[in-house]
Amino acid sequence: MGTDKRNRQKANRAKARQARIQQERISKVRRRGTIYGGGAIAVVFLLFLISGGIFGGSSDTAPTSTVAESDVTTTVAENGSSTSAAPVAVKGCPKTDGSQTRVTSFTAAPQMCIDTKKSYTAIFDTTEGTVEVALDTKVTPKTTNNFVVLSRFKYYDNTPVFRTDPSIDIIQAGGANNTASPGYNIEDEGGKFTYKEGDLVMARGAGANSGGGQFFFATGPKVSLLDDQGTYVTFGKVTKGLDVVKAIIALHEEDNSGLGGKPSRAVLIKSIKITEK
Repeated sequence: MGTDKRNRQKANRAKARQARIQQERISKVRRRGTIYGGGAIAVVFLLFLISGGIFGGSSDTAPTSTVAESDVTTTVAENGSSTSAAPVAVKGCPKTDGSQTRVTSFTAAPQMCIDTKKSYTAIFDTTEGTVEVALDTKVTPKTTNNFVVLSRFKYYDNTPVFRTDPSIDIIQAGGANNTASPGYNIEDEGGKFTYKEGDLVMARGAGANSGGGQFFFATGPKVSLLDDQGTYVTFGKVTKGLDVVKAIIALHEEDNSGLGGKPSRAVLIKSIKITEK
């Protein structure tokens, strides 16, 4: 009888362990924010399946992938987690000396705060190293302005690189997860783009004019698989630290989020400093 009891206890412990593992997997998916808002999830997830070749067989068309940003409004706490703070109606431009109070949720897109006759550089201080990006004020001045304003409002401070996808050579960030938003959308600008290693590009939702705060770095040649879409707005180019973005995607590990994966350890954007001249 004692042996039977021990066997039952062992079996019960094994069942409980499997249940915990399954629940952890479900929680991970929810935390990574796989719901894109509205009815977009089915379309977006289908694109990921096609891109990954899960359907098998051959096709005459190039693989299609997507870099999505939801319309869901969240805010980002100092530790990079989602919070529910009320959106703020910001009047005027952020301070440029680093003393600006942090704002993470807005009621409207920002006004024009940059001088398009000047040159702007974004300096990403990450837990993996420093990346410098020359921002484009000629072809994409509104997109650059949006990024500069959010950076100076410290919107991106202590937020994670939450996605790595070697199938299209990108790393994605710009909020606590892939559903994070500053609370508004901006218009696409600059026409049709092709994508190359070192590009800094806005993420967006399933439709046009659906960018907000999220962005991705192109880390290699497979990003050209996005060329047929061409509506992700490229607004900067890495000038220093390309080895850092490559090191981040090298940390890639698969998960079941439908986004390709994430870094095997936490990678944070500690701050983004904007310089101008």
